[in-house]
Amino acid sequence: MIKSIGVIGAGQMGSGIAHVSALAGYDVDLVDVDAEALKRAVDTIDRNLTRQVMRGKVSEADRGAALGRIHTGTTYEPFRTSDMVIEAATEKEEVKRSIFKTLTPFLKPGALVASNTSSISITRLAAATDRPAQFIGMHFMNPVPMMSLVELIRGIATDEATFTSVRELAEKLGKTPVASEDFPAFIVNRILLPMINEAVYTLYEGVGTVEAIDVAMRLGANHPMGPLELADFIGLDTCLSVMQVLYEGLADSKYRPCPLLVKYVEAGWLGRKAGRGFYDYRGDKPVPTR
Repeated sequence: MIKSIGVIGAGQMGSGIAHVSALAGYDVDLVDVDAEALKRAVDTIDRNLTRQVMRGKVSEADRGAALGRIHTGTTYEPFRTSDMVIEAATEKEEVKRSIFKTLTPFLKPGALVASNTSSISITRLAAATDRPAQFIGMHFMNPVPMMSLVELIRGIATDEATFTSVRELAEKLGKTPVASEDFPAFIVNRILLPMINEAVYTLYEGVGTVEAIDVAMRLGANHPMGPLELADFIGLDTCLSVMQVLYEGLADSKYRPCPLLVKYVEAGWLGRKAGRGFYDYRGDKPVPTR
């Protein structure tokens, strides 16, 4: 029975997971090495909960109770009592493996562990822990409070009890779980990221401008956001990481990251979070950079 949840990483995904977990009635320990990131995360959660109150989705009492269930810290000490810990750190395998090696001595024997990775092998990550049978992929979509899907990914050693418990948790968080096999990038990113990469190739080859490509896909395919605008929202470094996982994991040239995507990441133009990507966000409204 999961009652308390630990979350590692106070970025966009970690704060979103803490938000929905606390709102669903779970005690949450949100941990990050950066105390400033924790403060920003709590401010963001408070702001997003207030928005939900204004829209009539959450009562003021529930907002206050949810905030009261979130505790922050910079060490793994609080995880000694957690029933489950969800890792939501940066999308780099060596970082995640290092976190899991440090984390496991703090966990009680029955605690489950999940990774919010969007692309990395769950089997490999589970092998960095002392409990592969109790390890699972739990890939939330961004922004977590608004998106209803969660991909559940079994590693080769994940047992059925772990899968069942985590599926029930996802439903209690108000999410719709789908099961994916442990192949590079799972379901959503296996389909979505090559589309974004192809949009970058379309820009790279001069087929269309940033604006033309995004307008074409919004109006021609009825997408709510153009692929280059979406790439900026996701983060171009994350897009590149997923494409590299696909390219290396499946050894198929169709997954080769576009050189222009690599160039933008090398320039530090990572999208919205950096103020510049395929659009420049530093003015009153986004302006295409190409």
